[in-house]
Amino acid sequence: MKDNSIDLLVLGPGTHLRWLLGFSPPQDERPSMLLIGKEKEIFLIPSVNAEDVRRKTDIKINIWKDERGPDQALKEALLYIDESSAKHIAIDEAMRAHFALIVIDALPNPTHEFTGSTIGALRMRKDQTEFINLKENALIDDRAMKAGFAAIKEGVTELEIGKAVNKHFISEGAKTQFCIVGSGPNGAFPHHHTGGRKIEYGDVILMDIGGRKGTFPSDMTRMSVLGEPPEGYLEIHAIVERAVQAAMLAARPGVMAKDVDAAARDVITEAGYGEFFVHRLGHGLGIDIHEPPYITATSEVILEEGMVFSIEPGIYLQGRFGVRLEEVVILRKDGPEILSELTRKLNVIPPKLIALR
Repeated sequence: MKDNSIDLLVLGPGTHLRWLLGFSPPQDERPSMLLIGKEKEIFLIPSVNAEDVRRKTDIKINIWKDERGPDQALKEALLYIDESSAKHIAIDEAMRAHFALIVIDALPNPTHEFTGSTIGALRMRKDQTEFINLKENALIDDRAMKAGFAAIKEGVTELEIGKAVNKHFISEGAKTQFCIVGSGPNGAFPHHHTGGRKIEYGDVILMDIGGRKGTFPSDMTRMSVLGEPPEGYLEIHAIVERAVQAAMLAARPGVMAKDVDAAARDVITEAGYGEFFVHRLGHGLGIDIHEPPYITATSEVILEEGMVFSIEPGIYLQGRFGVRLEEVVILRKDGPEILSELTRKLNVIPPKLIALR
């Protein structure tokens, strides 16, 4: 805060508080926030949640009641931390807008920014304890992906494959965070909603799955095919693989995020499929599945050792199939370390195995 001339940091219920304190107050329409000044901090909490919060922290709490509203309690809280005249504030970007507005209205025309230079910057760099949990979840994800592969056969639905993935996550004490199973032409929709389409011989299946055990989630995309892949598929898979490798080579501490995106995007563009790579290269992964740093064509974030993010180029051919290969990496001083240990090669279910099933 001092380095960025921030007088006051305002955090609402959510993952910033969970990262900082190990818990978050309940989220509803009642203004609830942690106010961090230059010297002191205080919670503004509605009375309905006060005792629950008090059990979890010794930070001072200023309580407000429904019949009076939060305005006076907020003013008193700002006076307590000596920030009633704060000129420049940082606001939780995920906080409800009306929470932010009552803080702005309580101050004398402050300038404001979001939390990217404070808690956001801290969250982007993972320590060894955080890495251990991320790695544990990545390996669970590997095994859940294999369970999904094992469920693929002619006539089963995408949802049935998704159930096999979910069952595996549960078996290891994890909770499914998302499960995209896009078969055949459905794979050409990057965020396809897993549905009732039945798998057919020759289908390519895109599987993007993630679970959470403990604090952090996992995220990975792999490709499978039932029998022989469709015409042109192997060429597209190879292009996407080269894009992954180019991004891995480009990702180094001190490099801008946009240069890593460009390294992958250039491979796909030069192969003639640039218009079919329709999303950013990657996103940070932490308590939130999508969080900074975002690896986009415009991001000038300087990558640092300890940052964790995905590298996931894709090519999507409508009416035919889509190919996405996704790794989550932690950036080390000499480059990225992949968390998954599952190959990116196409998982082929051969005809003999299909017959046995």
